[in-house]
Amino acid sequence: MRQPIRRIAVNTGGGDAPGLNAVIRAVVLSAERRGWEVLGIRKGYEGLLDTSKTMPLNRDSVRGITHLGGTILGTSNRGDPFRMPAKDQGDSGGALSTVDRSDEVLQNFRRLGLDALIAIGGDGSMRIAKGLADKGLPVVGVPKTIDNDLEGTLVTFGFDTAVTVASEAVDRLHSTAEAHERVFVIELMGRYAGWIALHAAIAGGADAALIPEIPFDIDSVCRKIMDRESKGRHFSLVVVAEGATPIDGALSTKGSQEGGRQPLLGGLGETVARQIQERTGKETRTVVLGHLQRGGTPTPRDRILALRFGAAAVRVIAERRSGVMVALDPPLVRTVPLADATRRLKTVPLDSDTICTAREIGLCLGDEWE
Repeated sequence: MRQPIRRIAVNTGGGDAPGLNAVIRAVVLSAERRGWEVLGIRKGYEGLLDTSKTMPLNRDSVRGITHLGGTILGTSNRGDPFRMPAKDQGDSGGALSTVDRSDEVLQNFRRLGLDALIAIGGDGSMRIAKGLADKGLPVVGVPKTIDNDLEGTLVTFGFDTAVTVASEAVDRLHSTAEAHERVFVIELMGRYAGWIALHAAIAGGADAALIPEIPFDIDSVCRKIMDRESKGRHFSLVVVAEGATPIDGALSTKGSQEGGRQPLLGGLGETVARQIQERTGKETRTVVLGHLQRGGTPTPRDRILALRFGAAAVRVIAERRSGVMVALDPPLVRTVPLADATRRLKTVPLDSDTICTAREIGLCLGDEWE
């Protein structure tokens, strides 16, 4: 006979996103209803390597946090227990290497008397969760990323807030662009998926959107701008995803890959702006929203989705299931295997209705299309 569930843990890993605290609150309240204790793991998976980085969670500690951005548990995108940084002792220069400390995670998990882990995170965190599940740790994933690039779920929480912030920025830039008859290039996050840029460009009424899924020709963008110029529209707004690439170029990065982490993307907005000004003669400025898309109060839509995900994760544990991720499959929250959720990034389908809508309303996507 199985032992009853008494104590579960929850962590938040990877980049922060609006709605993390709402998930934590739902987990704690749902668990308390079942008489379970909840342990918060600080800084991603680091609290399962250094158990001093843990904190008990209860109704009082999660009161009034649903509307708050960030995460009361802290987060990290450098704490992969399968690839923890370690100095190479044989290198006098102190070069960094990585070591697998996942066995320590399992040992500490058992030592803390835990019955399951709810791992909240994006693609990197879900891959770690799958690796731990493969080693026997009972884990349920909750999909979090402003990039909306996780397979298996229609949408991730954090995405709606990021699009809202980006759309409002495009809205505000309309008036100053028109007043000065300038071109504005707005660089947005999203890494290798163009969900934020595409949705913000459509919602904000931009004139062009460059996304990773469609390599762009800068001349196509300039033709769009000059076509508007010929029709008396002496300003333009160009939305650029940080991971977009020109047809004959590569990713724009601000830093090299370090310690197994992904390269730091950025700088594409400045490059595109410079090329537009050189080719069109139009005064062109750049706005980089950066982490503004991650911070602050989550939208009501993201709060509700986060609460639904947190409560669903607890239900999955109560059903004695693990190795899965909760996912939105309207109108229900279902589960998908972690293996399916981490198989590949979810990018914008080129035959999607959203892409078709963008083209039909005249949004330039940096390619030739009639």
